[in-house]
Amino acid sequence: MSEGIVQIYYGEGHGKSTAALGCAIRTAGIGKSVTVITFLKGKNEQEQEFLNRLEPEIKFFRFAKAEECFAELTAEKQQEEAMNLRNGFNYAKKVVTTGACDLVVLDEILGTVDEGVVSVDEMKELLANRPEDMTVICTGRVLPEGLRECADEIYNIAPEK
Repeated sequence: MSEGIVQIYYGEGHGKSTAALGCAIRTAGIGKSVTVITFLKGKNEQEQEFLNRLEPEIKFFRFAKAEECFAELTAEKQQEEAMNLRNGFNYAKKVVTTGACDLVVLDEILGTVDEGVVSVDEMKELLANRPEDMTVICTGRVLPEGLRECADEIYNIAPEK
């Protein structure tokens, strides 16, 4: 049985989701199961249409309903969207705790912590409950200090120029 890890890609630079998706493609390419759950991103129909072609090898889920990014929503719409994001987090907990796949990518999950939708303690619990052979990748702009201790590998993606 192989050992899984927790990876975190964070920072102000572009490429966090791309790096995570690259790991997902590599994992699916060797016959392992992959689930990608996206949080906080606005809808990009063209991008989603392309990613859907990677199914069923990689399963994609998006619980956000808004067309815009979370930060661009009104306070009322943010409350509504927070419920959708909580549903996504609850689904992520189910996928992780049941060991439903070999790799789970929680794209922009760190942003849900930064926005107060998910707590650091809830994230720590999710990561602590993963099977030993499952890899979990978390992405987002800000890495809450309390999650640093949960990660096996941390990548700070930052622009140099």
